[in-house]
Amino acid sequence: MADTTNPRKQTLDKDLDKLVHVEEAASLLARGLVAPGLALLFLALAAVFASVYVIGEPRAIIIIAAAAIGAYMALNIGANDVANNVGPAVGSRAMTLGGALVIAAIFESAGALIAGGDVVNTVSKGIVAPEAVASPSVFIGVMMAALISSALWINLATWIGAPVSTTHSVVGGVMGAGIAAAGFSAVDWTVMAQIAASWVVSPVMGGVVAALFLAVIKTFIIYQDDKITAARRWLPLLIAVMAGAFAAYLATKGLKKIVHVSALGVTALGLGTFVLIWVLSHFHVRRQSEGMENRNQSLRELFNLPLVISAALLSFAHGANDVANAVGPLAAIVFTAQADTVTAEVAIPIWVMIIGALGISIGLVLYGPKLIRMVGEQITKLNPMRAFCVALAAAITVIIASWLGLPVSSTHTAVGAVFGVGFFREWYTARSKRRRAYLERKGLQVKNEERDGNSNTTGPSGGESGDAGMSREEIARRKLVRRAHVRTIVAAWVTTVPAAGILAAGVFLLFDAVL
Repeated sequence: MADTTNPRKQTLDKDLDKLVHVEEAASLLARGLVAPGLALLFLALAAVFASVYVIGEPRAIIIIAAAAIGAYMALNIGANDVANNVGPAVGSRAMTLGGALVIAAIFESAGALIAGGDVVNTVSKGIVAPEAVASPSVFIGVMMAALISSALWINLATWIGAPVSTTHSVVGGVMGAGIAAAGFSAVDWTVMAQIAASWVVSPVMGGVVAALFLAVIKTFIIYQDDKITAARRWLPLLIAVMAGAFAAYLATKGLKKIVHVSALGVTALGLGTFVLIWVLSHFHVRRQSEGMENRNQSLRELFNLPLVISAALLSFAHGANDVANAVGPLAAIVFTAQADTVTAEVAIPIWVMIIGALGISIGLVLYGPKLIRMVGEQITKLNPMRAFCVALAAAITVIIASWLGLPVSSTHTAVGAVFGVGFFREWYTARSKRRRAYLERKGLQVKNEERDGNSNTTGPSGGESGDAGMSREEIARRKLVRRAHVRTIVAAWVTTVPAAGILAAGVFLLFDAVL
């Protein structure tokens, strides 16, 4: 019992209590500074690493500074863009957050180092005419400004919780710096119009494809009386479609550095993979489903493994393609500084590729969880079936768009697929006669035609019936897709190119005035 008669003892107890609180506050502050500290350490190491390769060259300081900025860009790509590949798997509980970080980091790095493009376009998809920035010093300023502005914009988007396209960020940066350097006539506005069209094309295509597959799963598997038998019939087909789509996707987008595959070869590879996996999946699904109960939880277990594999493949393909967003401008700066000339395409030195690959993985581990939770959990509730539809839509949409010659963003496609799954569920649960008939066969009373809220609890049937009896106002409040996140993300998408462009123009003019 405390001594209440001794004022010195009371004062000492109060001081000790204050000291404990100060220590707790210091501990919390220290934990909050770990990630920024490690990020700054990586930037410094990237600069030191670059100096080993360029020491003694005339523009070594510029290259070393660019290496640190490129490393910063890679960190931001890992923090923002990679969430689209593993977010649905984490949100559906098919993978833990820690497992997703490990798998994504390994396959992102492997994709970048094994299959990453060895040549990049120095003016980012022909947005700025090369002759408009033919002076090496001007060109280096344009690339440096584009790199800084796109990295800053992605950092801001990550902070507000909006997954944005890193490709569009770089495009905006090159456009803005190009205009500041050579005027509006230097920009190919036809190319810019195609990129602007992808803001609509990518999410709409991804959403529609994901919704179609979810409709198939609901109609032919979930709302069948014998779910396990239905899954044995249809799940191998869906897995085979996913495998064929990913084979074609990787051949088209992810393995260009290793081997060139013609359009006919891509088609043959996709069809061959489809047939092989369709046969093998029959045995796998039948063996895994032995003894399973006839409920939705059993179906979720059947979808877990294909979802984990899809997350790994998406990460590999992303690392193979999008590492150029981080190291493309850096490679252009390195070549121009060393050769003192501007060219349309440059090779990526291996040390530059290593900085990009490590930066993406480190950024994912340090800052990726925020956007992973946003994509996987906060936009709409996902289970393995819905997340499977998102992953499948991401691969198929890119393939379809490539065949049609449409510009698409992998970020917009994946997030659009999440939107599509959520909005389809809102429509389906409110309008589907099949669902009402199913519930009535099971003896459940439908109390409200618009009664599917945000609950994932299951009724006796294993269906989503935890919201029965809710008021109309409560249903309206608990929409399956959170509108606030939709507005934030769409606003970030629309403003990415102009915002990065304005930032780049400002940075370039600052360089021009100071240097």
